[in-house]
Amino acid sequence: MSEPVPQVLTSDDKMALCERQIVYAFKDRNLLLAALTHASGASNRLASNERLEFLGDSILGFAICAWLFNRHPEYQEGELTQIKSAVVSRRTCAKVSRKLGLEDCLIIGRGMQQATGVPKSLLSDVYEALIAAIYLDGGWDSACEFIIRTLSEELSLAVKGHSVGNYKSALQQLAQKNHGAAPCYRLVQEQGPDHSKSFMISAEVSGRQFTPAWGRNKKDAEQRAAGNALAELRGDSPPYTDV
Repeated sequence: MSEPVPQVLTSDDKMALCERQIVYAFKDRNLLLAALTHASGASNRLASNERLEFLGDSILGFAICAWLFNRHPEYQEGELTQIKSAVVSRRTCAKVSRKLGLEDCLIIGRGMQQATGVPKSLLSDVYEALIAAIYLDGGWDSACEFIIRTLSEELSLAVKGHSVGNYKSALQQLAQKNHGAAPCYRLVQEQGPDHSKSFMISAEVSGRQFTPAWGRNKKDAEQRAAGNALAELRGDSPPYTDV
C-alpha cells in the first residue's frame, strides 16, 4: 500500500516523491529541482524547466527513433515516421506524465492549478524536462531506459495499431531485403464443419518455419502467421499462439 501524500508538499517532499514515482535517484538534485519547476514557480526563467524541456524533447525523439530503427527493420522510413509521431507527441507525454503521478511533483505558482488539475502542456513539459535531467545526471543509458520503460505501453499500442492487417506486407519486405526470397505460407491444420472452418497456417522464410497461427479464414491465419514470424525474427515471443 502506497504512503499517503501530504496535503502540502515542500520542494524536498516533491523531489522525494518524484524519485519514487519515476524509480530513479538523482545524484545532482539541483537538476531534479529545475526539472520540476515551472516558470510560474521559479525565481527567474532560467531557474525553470524550460531549457531542460528543450533538450529533453530532442533526446526523446532520438531515443524513440533509435528504438524503432533497431527493433523494426521491416518498416520503411514513412512507416517509422508514422509510429514515431504517434508516440512522440504532447498528448502522449502528458498522458504518461499523469500516469507517473508527476502532477503532484510540479513546483508551480498560484493560479496555475485548475479545477481539472494542471494544464496538459505543463505535464508534457515536465516529462521532457525530466528526460533531460536524467540524461545530464546519469547519461544516455539512464535516459533511454527511462524513456522506453515509461513509454513501453504507448510504443506497443502504436506498433500494433500500425501493423494490424499489415503483417504480410512487412514480412514480405523484410524477407526480400534480408533473404532475397519471398515468404511462403503452409496449411498445417484445419478444423470445423465446411460452413465454419478454422485454419492453422505457418509462415516460412528461406526454409525456416515459424510458429503457426489459427484464423477464421486462410487470409486471417496468414496475417497472424506473418505476425508470429516477424516477432520471432526480432527475437520476441510470437503473439498468436492460441489453439
